[in-house]
Amino acid sequence: MPYVKTRDGTDIYVKDWGSGRPVVLIHGWPLSADSWDAQAMALAEAGYRAIAYDRRGFGRSGQPWSGYDYDTLTDDLADVMEATGVTQDAALVGFSMGGGEVARYMSRHDGKGVNAAVLVGSIVPYMLKTEDNPHGVPEEALKGIGDGIRKDRADFFRSFFKDFYGVGYVTSPVSEATLDWAWSTAMQASLRSTLACAESFGHTDFRPDLPAFRVPTLVIHGTADKTVPIDTSGRAAAEGITQSQLVEYDDAPHGLTVTESNRLTQDLLTFLGGR
Repeated sequence: MPYVKTRDGTDIYVKDWGSGRPVVLIHGWPLSADSWDAQAMALAEAGYRAIAYDRRGFGRSGQPWSGYDYDTLTDDLADVMEATGVTQDAALVGFSMGGGEVARYMSRHDGKGVNAAVLVGSIVPYMLKTEDNPHGVPEEALKGIGDGIRKDRADFFRSFFKDFYGVGYVTSPVSEATLDWAWSTAMQASLRSTLACAESFGHTDFRPDLPAFRVPTLVIHGTADKTVPIDTSGRAAAEGITQSQLVEYDDAPHGLTVTESNRLTQDLLTFLGGR
C-alpha cells in the first residue's frame, strides 16, 4: 500500500517497514520520508514497524493547492495511521516541521493510539518572536525565507542546507553528495507547498497544544542549531511538556538525522525500549 488517500482526496506516499510496535516518522521541511531511512532501517531491524510518509506537497505525495495548515496536515497524519492500522501502542517521532504534526495530533486527535512522542530539532512550541516569546525568530528572518525562495529557490536551498547540516568554511559533517541529495529532494516539492509550509511552521503557535502531551516525550535538539534555535524550541518545549526528557547534542546542527545519525538512532531505540 504505497499510497493513502486522505479525507480531502490527496494521495500520500507511505513507506511501511518491518513489524511490531509502530513508530510513525514525520519528516522536516523541505525534505521527504527518505530523510528518515537510516532510523527507519534500524527500527525495523530492531523489531519495530517503521512508518514514514511524504507530507502533502513533498516527495512522491500529491501536490494540491491547499491544505498546508497544521490542522489539515495533522488530519493527514491521522488518515495515514488509520489506513495502516495504527490504533494503539504507537510512537510519533517528528523532526523539525514534523514536530508540529505531533503536537497538533496530541490536541486535535487527543493523542489517539499514541503512548510515546519524540521531538527532534522540532519547531515546537513557537518559532515567531513576539513580546511573550522573546527567544523566537524575528518576523523579518522568517519573511526572508519566503523572499529567497521566490527569488531563486534553487540557489536559496544551496545555502540553506549548509546551515542545516552545519557546514563551515573549513570542515563539514556531511559530504557534498549528501548536500546534493537534500537539494534534489527539496526541489521535488511544489513551490506552493514549500512556501505555504514555511508560513505554517514559522507562524503556528503550539503552546496551547503542549498540555495535550500526556505521554512520555523525548526532546532532542542540537545546541548549535542555526535553523531552529534550541532556546526558541527544544528547551521551551521540554519546559512546557510535563512528562518530557530533554537531551541536548552539544555543538550539533539542525540536520541530526544525518549528522548525528548513529547517536539519534540509539537514543530512539533506548527511549522506545523503555516504554
